[in-house]
Amino acid sequence: MRHARRRVVRRVTRLAAVGGLLLGATMVTHAVAGEPGAPAAVPFSTAEETTPGPGAVVVAELGTSRTAGSWIAGDGATVVAVTDEEAAAEVRRAGAEPKLVRHSMDDLKSATKKLSSATRVPGTAWAMDYRSNQVVVRGDSTVSADDWSGLTEVADGIGDFVRMERSGGVFTTRVNGAQPILSTAGRCSAGFNVTDGKRDFVLTAGHCGPEGSVWFADDRARQEVGTTVAGSFPGDDYSLIRYAGGRAGEGAGVVAVGDGKGVRITGVADPTVGQRVFRSGSTSGLRDGEVTALNATVNYPEGTVSGLIESNVCAEPGDSGGPMFSEGVALGVTSGGSGDCRTGGTTYFQPVTKALARLGVRLIVAPEEDGGAAAPSPAPSRTEGAAAPDAASPGSSTAVRGILPEPSTLLSRLADPRSVGPGLLVIGGSLAALVASRWIRAEQDRKAYRRQYSATWG
Repeated sequence: MRHARRRVVRRVTRLAAVGGLLLGATMVTHAVAGEPGAPAAVPFSTAEETTPGPGAVVVAELGTSRTAGSWIAGDGATVVAVTDEEAAAEVRRAGAEPKLVRHSMDDLKSATKKLSSATRVPGTAWAMDYRSNQVVVRGDSTVSADDWSGLTEVADGIGDFVRMERSGGVFTTRVNGAQPILSTAGRCSAGFNVTDGKRDFVLTAGHCGPEGSVWFADDRARQEVGTTVAGSFPGDDYSLIRYAGGRAGEGAGVVAVGDGKGVRITGVADPTVGQRVFRSGSTSGLRDGEVTALNATVNYPEGTVSGLIESNVCAEPGDSGGPMFSEGVALGVTSGGSGDCRTGGTTYFQPVTKALARLGVRLIVAPEEDGGAAAPSPAPSRTEGAAAPDAASPGSSTAVRGILPEPSTLLSRLADPRSVGPGLLVIGGSLAALVASRWIRAEQDRKAYRRQYSATWG
């Protein structure tokens, strides 16, 4: 009777062990199948056209000798500056509104080239104002009377379409965003999360710190964000911070706008003059304004940066590197400017498309609200205009997490049903039970043999 009970126990143990192996294998299979892959990302895009946006196709067809840029009017219509009536007729056929001007894009570009070749004066900036058909040169409060007089002589030699303006404040980079990041180089803002397919990075301003700068999410240097691994400043103003853990974590496609709220980023594009845009920064929060010019040049004290987006959105120290966006589409990262959010001012942004192209990375976008992968948001229609500036919004809102991935412990990872840990534990326990039952049976068989041998041979 005792032997019968032992046989039953051994069989039950073996069956339980085999069942445990099957269960553990199923758990591991499901965990691997449900393992989150690389974050959704859209390919970087390049925009070498002088005037990207709604009028770009018409401008490209007519050429820079017959056009002088395009912009969005207050009612949302696309306006294209042209130099002759035939070009105006082409613009109308394309569904946009023409505006006859005296100077072509070639004239405007020639003017900025001559300004760039003149003696560099820190505290000055210039950009092509498509709506007035002029090149606007600005000088801040640090520019001396002699330097301003010399630059005015250069402008007079170019022509009457170069307009000289004095501006309040000082043109500075905005070191000190959406999420604050800190290093020995100062305080900046995280811009957008990007990826090369293997690792994730923060795209921010290049002036924030040189390669090798280590960034933290707290002022006690306990929560490491990552290290700057690439960038360009001056000349351009962008850099990449590689996450210390390799991944950006959940919510990588969301930018913070304050009060625990965020905006889902769904695509990347170049802005258009007249477009309403939004900027987020840890110092001044969410602010909005309008794109006033493209391809701007700024002579910061640290060096000259070209190809920037000019806007009347305000910014303050600490906002550098923060994201600029509209309708959930990434447009730029904060570079610098003059003024503040009490008196207003001018702020410049590094175009995201150019930074992505130069760095060979892609923008990480937020998944659809139903959990599906997000499709890249298109740029505004090139010939049908865009929404009126007053109707534009930052984008769809959502909750926001901190810049670092959520911390996890070994116990929490093993207890998470989405992890392979529980399945591996079940498999390990089942194998141990199976081996133990076999060993116990072998020991019992040896003891039985010894008893029989002793009884037979005395």
